[in-house]
Amino acid sequence: MSNGQLAFLGGGNMGRALIGGLLRRGTRPEHISVGESFAAARLSLAADFGIQATDNNAAAAETASVIVVAVKPQIAGEVLAPLKPLLQRTRPLVISIAAGIRTMALEGWCGAGVPVVRAMPNRPALVGAGATGLYAPASVSNAQRSIAEKVMQAVGEVVWVSEEDHLDVVTALSGSGPAYFFLLAELLTQGATDLGLEPTAARRLAIATLHGAGQLAYSGMQTGDGDLAKMRAEVTSKGGTTEAAVKSLESADLRAIVARALEAATRRGRELAEQFGAS
Repeated sequence: MSNGQLAFLGGGNMGRALIGGLLRRGTRPEHISVGESFAAARLSLAADFGIQATDNNAAAAETASVIVVAVKPQIAGEVLAPLKPLLQRTRPLVISIAAGIRTMALEGWCGAGVPVVRAMPNRPALVGAGATGLYAPASVSNAQRSIAEKVMQAVGEVVWVSEEDHLDVVTALSGSGPAYFFLLAELLTQGATDLGLEPTAARRLAIATLHGAGQLAYSGMQTGDGDLAKMRAEVTSKGGTTEAAVKSLESADLRAIVARALEAATRRGRELAEQFGAS
Protein backbone atom coordinates (compact mmCIF):
# COMPACT_ATOMS: atom_id res chain seq x y z
CA MET A 1 0.00 0.00 0.00
CA SER A 2 1.31 3.44 -0.89
CA ASN A 3 -1.79 5.62 -0.48
CA GLY A 4 -4.11 6.26 2.45
CA GLN A 5 -3.39 6.61 6.15
CA LEU A 6 -2.64 3.50 8.19
CA ALA A 7 -2.79 3.38 11.98
CA PHE A 8 -1.34 0.62 14.12
CA LEU A 9 -2.71 0.05 17.60
CA GLY A 10 0.32 -1.57 19.19
CA GLY A 11 3.92 -1.33 18.05
CA GLY A 12 5.35 -4.63 19.27
CA ASN A 13 7.24 -7.22 17.23
CA MET A 14 4.49 -7.98 14.74
CA GLY A 15 3.47 -4.36 14.36
CA ARG A 16 7.10 -3.42 13.72
CA ALA A 17 7.44 -6.24 11.17
CA LEU A 18 4.39 -5.02 9.25
CA ILE A 19 5.50 -1.39 9.36
CA GLY A 20 8.95 -2.31 8.07
CA GLY A 21 7.47 -4.44 5.31
CA LEU A 22 5.05 -1.73 4.22
CA LEU A 23 7.82 0.87 4.09
CA ARG A 24 9.98 -1.45 1.98
CA ARG A 25 7.04 -1.82 -0.42
CA GLY A 26 6.69 1.91 -0.92
CA THR A 27 4.37 3.20 1.79
CA ARG A 28 5.54 6.63 2.91
CA PRO A 29 6.43 7.07 6.62
CA GLU A 30 4.06 10.04 6.89
CA HIS A 31 1.19 7.70 5.97
CA ILE A 32 1.74 5.51 9.05
CA SER A 33 0.91 6.32 12.67
CA VAL A 34 1.15 4.12 15.76
CA GLY A 35 -0.61 4.15 19.10
CA GLU A 36 1.80 2.61 21.61
CA SER A 37 1.63 2.84 25.40
CA PHE A 38 5.32 2.21 26.13
CA ALA A 39 7.54 5.28 25.81
CA ALA A 40 10.68 3.34 24.87
CA ALA A 41 8.80 1.57 22.07
CA ARG A 42 7.45 4.88 20.75
CA LEU A 43 10.92 6.41 20.65
CA SER A 44 12.27 3.35 18.85
CA LEU A 45 9.47 3.32 16.27
CA ALA A 46 9.92 7.01 15.49
CA ALA A 47 13.71 6.73 15.29
CA ASP A 48 13.83 3.52 13.25
CA PHE A 49 11.01 4.21 10.79
CA GLY A 50 10.42 7.96 10.82
CA ILE A 51 6.74 7.50 11.62
CA GLN A 52 4.43 9.23 14.07
CA ALA A 53 4.18 7.34 17.37
CA THR A 54 1.88 8.49 20.17
CA ASP A 55 0.43 7.19 23.42
CA ASN A 56 -3.00 8.42 22.27
CA ASN A 57 -4.76 5.74 20.23
CA ALA A 58 -7.50 8.12 19.13
CA ALA A 59 -4.93 10.58 17.78
CA ALA A 60 -3.17 7.77 15.90
CA ALA A 61 -6.44 6.54 14.39
CA GLU A 62 -8.12 9.90 13.72
CA THR A 63 -7.43 10.11 9.97
CA ALA A 64 -6.77 6.43 9.24
CA SER A 65 -8.58 4.58 6.49
CA VAL A 66 -7.02 1.31 7.71
CA ILE A 67 -6.41 0.36 11.34
CA VAL A 68 -4.31 -2.66 12.29
CA VAL A 69 -5.04 -4.02 15.77
CA ALA A 70 -1.67 -5.41 16.87
CA VAL A 71 -2.13 -5.78 20.62
CA LYS A 72 -2.34 -8.82 22.87
CA PRO A 73 -5.78 -10.47 22.74
CA GLN A 74 -6.27 -9.89 26.47
CA ILE A 75 -6.41 -6.11 25.97
CA ALA A 76 -8.02 -5.86 22.52
CA GLY A 77 -11.39 -4.88 24.00
CA GLU A 78 -10.03 -2.17 26.27
CA VAL A 79 -8.08 -0.72 23.32
CA LEU A 80 -10.92 -0.77 20.77
CA ALA A 81 -14.02 -0.02 22.85
CA PRO A 82 -13.03 3.58 23.73
CA LEU A 83 -12.51 4.26 20.01
CA LYS A 84 -16.03 3.19 19.06
CA PRO A 85 -17.41 6.73 18.53
CA LEU A 86 -14.41 7.59 16.32
CA LEU A 87 -14.70 4.34 14.36
CA GLN A 88 -18.42 4.89 13.84
CA ARG A 89 -17.66 8.32 12.40
CA THR A 90 -14.71 7.41 10.16
CA ARG A 91 -15.61 3.76 9.27
CA PRO A 92 -12.05 2.53 8.58
CA LEU A 93 -11.14 -1.00 7.60
CA VAL A 94 -10.06 -2.77 10.80
CA ILE A 95 -7.54 -5.60 10.46
CA SER A 96 -7.03 -7.57 13.67
CA ILE A 97 -3.98 -9.72 14.27
CA ALA A 98 -5.00 -10.27 17.90
CA ALA A 99 -4.98 -14.06 18.10
CA GLY A 100 -8.28 -15.76 18.81
CA ILE A 101 -10.51 -12.68 18.96
CA ARG A 102 -13.65 -13.48 16.93
CA THR A 103 -15.20 -11.06 14.46
CA MET A 104 -18.35 -10.90 16.60
CA ALA A 105 -16.33 -9.45 19.48
CA LEU A 106 -14.42 -7.08 17.19
CA GLU A 107 -17.62 -5.85 15.57
CA GLY A 108 -19.13 -5.31 19.01
CA TRP A 109 -16.22 -3.14 20.11
CA CYS A 110 -16.05 -1.23 16.79
CA GLY A 111 -19.78 -0.84 16.24
CA ALA A 112 -22.09 -1.68 13.36
CA GLY A 113 -20.93 -0.96 9.84
CA VAL A 114 -17.18 -1.01 10.53
CA PRO A 115 -15.59 -3.64 8.24
CA VAL A 116 -13.44 -6.14 10.14
CA VAL A 117 -10.86 -8.61 8.80
CA ARG A 118 -9.03 -11.15 10.96
CA ALA A 119 -5.43 -12.07 10.19
CA MET A 120 -3.27 -14.83 11.68
CA PRO A 121 0.40 -14.20 10.80
CA ASN A 122 3.26 -16.29 12.15
CA ARG A 123 6.67 -15.49 13.64
CA PRO A 124 8.69 -15.72 10.37
CA ALA A 125 6.88 -12.49 9.44
CA LEU A 126 9.60 -10.85 11.54
CA VAL A 127 12.06 -11.62 8.71
CA GLY A 128 9.58 -11.06 5.86
CA ALA A 129 8.93 -14.78 5.37
CA GLY A 130 5.61 -15.07 7.13
CA ALA A 131 2.50 -17.08 6.38
CA THR A 132 -0.81 -15.38 7.16
CA GLY A 133 -4.33 -16.77 7.18
CA LEU A 134 -7.07 -14.19 6.49
CA TYR A 135 -10.80 -14.30 7.13
CA ALA A 136 -13.50 -11.71 6.44
CA PRO A 137 -17.29 -11.95 6.85
CA ALA A 138 -19.48 -11.53 3.80
CA SER A 139 -20.13 -7.87 4.63
CA VAL A 140 -16.51 -6.97 3.80
CA SER A 141 -16.20 -5.88 0.17
CA ASN A 142 -13.75 -7.24 -2.38
CA ALA A 143 -11.95 -3.89 -2.41
CA GLN A 144 -11.52 -4.03 1.37
CA ARG A 145 -10.33 -7.64 1.19
CA SER A 146 -7.75 -6.56 -1.39
CA ILE A 147 -6.46 -3.84 0.94
CA ALA A 148 -6.15 -6.30 3.84
CA GLU A 149 -4.32 -8.76 1.60
CA LYS A 150 -1.83 -6.11 0.45
CA VAL A 151 -1.12 -5.06 4.03
CA MET A 152 -0.38 -8.60 5.17
CA GLN A 153 1.62 -9.45 2.02
CA ALA A 154 4.17 -6.95 3.32
CA VAL A 155 5.47 -9.76 5.57
CA GLY A 156 5.00 -12.84 3.38
CA GLU A 157 2.49 -15.31 1.94
CA VAL A 158 -1.26 -14.77 2.39
CA VAL A 159 -4.05 -17.37 2.23
CA TRP A 160 -7.78 -16.70 2.64
CA VAL A 161 -10.04 -19.12 4.52
CA SER A 162 -13.78 -19.33 3.93
CA GLU A 163 -14.87 -20.02 7.52
CA GLU A 164 -13.76 -18.25 10.68
CA ASP A 165 -13.28 -21.53 12.57
CA HIS A 166 -10.62 -22.44 10.01
CA LEU A 167 -8.38 -19.75 11.51
CA ASP A 168 -7.96 -22.04 14.53
CA VAL A 169 -6.53 -24.65 12.16
CA VAL A 170 -4.33 -21.97 10.57
CA THR A 171 -3.05 -21.18 14.06
CA ALA A 172 -2.25 -24.84 14.65
CA LEU A 173 -0.60 -25.24 11.23
CA SER A 174 1.36 -22.09 10.40
CA GLY A 175 1.01 -20.11 13.62
CA SER A 176 2.53 -22.86 15.78
CA GLY A 177 4.23 -24.58 12.84
CA PRO A 178 7.68 -22.95 13.15
CA ALA A 179 8.05 -24.59 16.56
CA TYR A 180 7.44 -28.03 15.01
CA PHE A 181 10.22 -27.51 12.46
CA PHE A 182 12.55 -26.11 15.12
CA LEU A 183 11.86 -29.17 17.24
CA LEU A 184 12.67 -31.49 14.34
CA ALA A 185 15.92 -29.61 13.66
CA GLU A 186 16.73 -29.80 17.37
CA LEU A 187 16.14 -33.56 17.42
CA LEU A 188 18.19 -34.05 14.23
CA THR A 189 21.03 -32.11 15.85
CA GLN A 190 20.87 -34.23 18.98
CA GLY A 191 20.65 -37.49 17.02
CA ALA A 192 23.65 -36.61 14.87
CA THR A 193 25.61 -35.59 17.97
CA ASP A 194 24.78 -38.91 19.62
CA LEU A 195 26.18 -40.63 16.52
CA GLY A 196 29.48 -38.80 16.98
CA LEU A 197 29.16 -35.59 14.96
CA GLU A 198 30.56 -32.47 16.62
CA PRO A 199 27.60 -30.51 18.15
CA THR A 200 28.30 -27.19 16.40
CA ALA A 201 28.60 -28.88 13.02
CA ALA A 202 25.41 -30.88 13.65
CA ARG A 203 23.47 -27.75 14.58
CA ARG A 204 24.70 -25.76 11.57
CA LEU A 205 23.87 -28.59 9.19
CA ALA A 206 20.42 -29.08 10.70
CA ILE A 207 19.58 -25.36 10.47
CA ALA A 208 20.94 -25.05 6.94
CA THR A 209 18.93 -28.12 5.90
CA LEU A 210 15.78 -26.64 7.44
CA HIS A 211 16.39 -23.40 5.56
CA GLY A 212 17.20 -25.07 2.25
CA ALA A 213 14.27 -27.48 2.34
CA GLY A 214 11.92 -24.57 3.03
CA GLN A 215 13.33 -22.62 0.11
CA LEU A 216 12.97 -25.60 -2.23
CA ALA A 217 9.37 -26.15 -1.18
CA TYR A 218 8.50 -22.46 -1.49
CA SER A 219 10.16 -22.24 -4.89
CA GLY A 220 8.10 -25.22 -6.03
CA MET A 221 4.91 -23.58 -4.81
CA GLN A 222 5.74 -20.33 -6.62
CA THR A 223 6.23 -22.14 -9.91
CA GLY A 224 2.98 -24.05 -9.52
CA ASP A 225 4.52 -27.39 -8.54
CA GLY A 226 4.08 -27.51 -4.78
CA ASP A 227 3.50 -31.26 -4.50
CA LEU A 228 5.22 -32.10 -1.20
CA ALA A 229 4.90 -35.85 -1.66
CA LYS A 230 6.60 -35.55 -5.06
CA MET A 231 9.43 -33.46 -3.60
CA ARG A 232 9.93 -36.02 -0.86
CA ALA A 233 9.99 -38.85 -3.39
CA GLU A 234 12.65 -37.03 -5.43
CA VAL A 235 14.96 -37.09 -2.39
CA THR A 236 14.12 -40.71 -1.52
CA SER A 237 16.11 -43.13 -3.67
CA LYS A 238 14.88 -46.70 -3.59
CA GLY A 239 17.03 -48.73 -1.23
CA GLY A 240 18.93 -45.63 -0.09
CA THR A 241 19.57 -43.89 3.22
CA THR A 242 16.57 -41.56 3.04
CA GLU A 243 14.19 -44.45 2.40
CA ALA A 244 15.56 -46.24 5.46
CA ALA A 245 14.97 -43.17 7.62
CA VAL A 246 11.49 -42.49 6.23
CA LYS A 247 10.44 -46.11 6.79
CA SER A 248 11.60 -45.82 10.39
CA LEU A 249 9.51 -42.68 10.88
CA GLU A 250 6.47 -44.26 9.26
CA SER A 251 6.77 -47.37 11.40
CA ALA A 252 6.57 -45.10 14.45
CA ASP A 253 3.25 -43.78 13.04
CA LEU A 254 4.57 -40.25 12.48
CA ARG A 255 1.43 -39.33 10.52
CA ALA A 256 -0.81 -40.03 13.50
CA ILE A 257 1.54 -38.18 15.83
CA VAL A 258 1.41 -35.07 13.64
CA ALA A 259 -2.38 -35.32 13.30
CA ARG A 260 -2.76 -35.49 17.09
CA ALA A 261 -0.44 -32.50 17.52
CA LEU A 262 -2.50 -30.37 15.11
CA GLU A 263 -5.73 -31.46 16.78
CA ALA A 264 -4.33 -30.49 20.21
CA ALA A 265 -3.20 -27.07 18.98
CA THR A 266 -6.53 -26.42 17.23
CA ARG A 267 -8.47 -27.41 20.34
CA ARG A 268 -6.32 -25.15 22.54
CA GLY A 269 -6.78 -22.27 20.09
CA ARG A 270 -10.55 -22.57 20.41
CA GLU A 271 -10.29 -22.67 24.21
CA LEU A 272 -8.24 -19.46 24.19
CA ALA A 273 -10.71 -17.85 21.79
CA GLU A 274 -13.49 -18.58 24.28
CA GLN A 275 -11.37 -17.09 27.06
CA PHE A 276 -10.28 -13.87 25.35
CA GLY A 277 -12.75 -13.44 22.50
CA ALA A 278 -15.96 -12.73 24.35
CA SER A 279 -17.31 -9.24 23.80
